[in-house]
Amino acid sequence: MSPKNKKRGGNGKSIELSEPTAKSAKKSLDNSTEDVTIESSTDDSRTVAKSSGEDKGNKETHSFWLMKSEPESRIENGVDVKARNFMRDMKLEQLAFFYHSNCKEPGIAALIKIVKESYVDHTQFDKKDPHYDPRSSKQNPKWFMVDVQFVRMMKRYISLAELKRYHQEHKTKDGPLKNMALFTRARLSVQPVTKEEFDFVLSLEDQKPV
Repeated sequence: MSPKNKKRGGNGKSIELSEPTAKSAKKSLDNSTEDVTIESSTDDSRTVAKSSGEDKGNKETHSFWLMKSEPESRIENGVDVKARNFMRDMKLEQLAFFYHSNCKEPGIAALIKIVKESYVDHTQFDKKDPHYDPRSSKQNPKWFMVDVQFVRMMKRYISLAELKRYHQEHKTKDGPLKNMALFTRARLSVQPVTKEEFDFVLSLEDQKPV
């Protein structure tokens, strides 16, 4: 059984991934070779993801995600810039790219899926826990988590540099990555990914790096 990992977020405008969780997630992704069957179909050995948002006829529903492995909260101008609100929109079985950030070569390393929707993070109430938050109460909690599960490693590592080249090209040619949040909302640790973007990035697995 593949391990479950937790990402932590709250009811504001940011998200935090605790350091022990980040290390555990990275270890499990680096070491595991197990594939988990998900709701998808295959075409010429490529994963073709199914959009739950399209099934419901709601084009604004986010069905795919990109989640960064950032062990430390990032503060800019006194404000925590990590995204929490998107975690409230995550639904069971939705897919996400697992993205290594703040490293020598950032990029997409694996696929994960949501296995438990947003719920209260109990560590915020524990004074002995590093994530204790005295401003939070059980009546008005500030921090929430989702559980994610490893699906599979990408067939090859899709680097940020490669994605950026496609993004620049697609801006002039109206391509699928022209508005990708990784570049237009780069500071967010949890980002929505459109089905068009998701399918295009998956297609890169079977191509040589540009």
